[in-house]
Amino acid sequence: MSCPYLTRAPNKEGIMKKKIKIILICVAALVVIAAGLVVLKTVLSSKGTEKVYYTANVETYENIIEISGTVTAAQEQTLQARSAGTVTAVYVKAGDKVKKGDVIIQLDDSEQLYNLEKQEYNMATKRLTASERERKLLETERNSLLQKVEDRKVIATFDGIIADLDVAVGDSLEAKDTVGTLVNIDYLTAEVEVTETDVSKLKVGQKVTFIFPALNKKTVEGYVTGWPAIGEVTSRGATVVKVKLRIDDYPEAILPNFSFTGKIEISPTEEYVVVSRYAIGYENKEPYVVLAKGEQKKSVKIQPYGMEYVKVLEGLEGGEVLLQQSTPKMSGMNRNRPGNSNSNNKNKNNNGGGFPGGFPGGPGPM
Repeated sequence: MSCPYLTRAPNKEGIMKKKIKIILICVAALVVIAAGLVVLKTVLSSKGTEKVYYTANVETYENIIEISGTVTAAQEQTLQARSAGTVTAVYVKAGDKVKKGDVIIQLDDSEQLYNLEKQEYNMATKRLTASERERKLLETERNSLLQKVEDRKVIATFDGIIADLDVAVGDSLEAKDTVGTLVNIDYLTAEVEVTETDVSKLKVGQKVTFIFPALNKKTVEGYVTGWPAIGEVTSRGATVVKVKLRIDDYPEAILPNFSFTGKIEISPTEEYVVVSRYAIGYENKEPYVVLAKGEQKKSVKIQPYGMEYVKVLEGLEGGEVLLQQSTPKMSGMNRNRPGNSNSNNKNKNNNGGGFPGGFPGGPGPM
């Protein structure tokens, strides 16, 4: 006879301990999750209240044509012998002032004077017997001999200063030998190349600013006097027009052939205040800004300036730090400024240095 199987009654105490352990674990997990949510809420709240600042910058807009070259005298005469001969007199020295028609150098003219006197004697003896045609021929021969006498002189063709002179009595010169230079420096001139695309912007009388290395980059003012009605092709293949410039008043330190850089002013230089549009708030459709210092609200008058900026026409002077009033709706904003593609239009920030946030006007936390 087999015995029946024996069964053990379940341990109620052990089951209760397991249930309590599970409950404790769940409570702990909930506490951790709740704490995490509190921390996350605090972080997000702090980020949402972080202030963003923008700077109102003063910008200078220049509409110019950049130039470079050398200045020349108002007039310049190369002193040359017009015929061969020996120098018998030098009437001036370098630095002397002369008048138009003054004789600067005299060559031996004894032969030419003899021939002229002989011709005048022949004319006097034949005056009563010669026909009208013969008298005209004798007069023509006399004029030719007079010119040969004049060719023995080097004469000033305008009022000016002897810039240099390298000749002495007794020197033997050949025709067209150069012995010096006469200049008129009442004013200076220059000729600069302007590209064909900029010629339409030119006007006679436009202001020109010259910068001379000889003056430690100090500026001198001049103006445009004209340009030819035809262009030229440079060795680089570019088409240019040679524009003539003039300087009436200039320092004595500037001499002909000194080099310069500079600019032709197409329109007067403008200055205005520029700021990010996110620094602008609106109340009853009227724009305003909030100054970071004291959080003072201030009404402004603005004008759009590209996609992300505005010009402040009234209300700000530049340099003010402003609180952000609206948030950009998308990242990677296009921060290009109008006018930057034109090399002749220059925007200059007058606040110096870099900008918070990497572009004019911020943004950047303080």
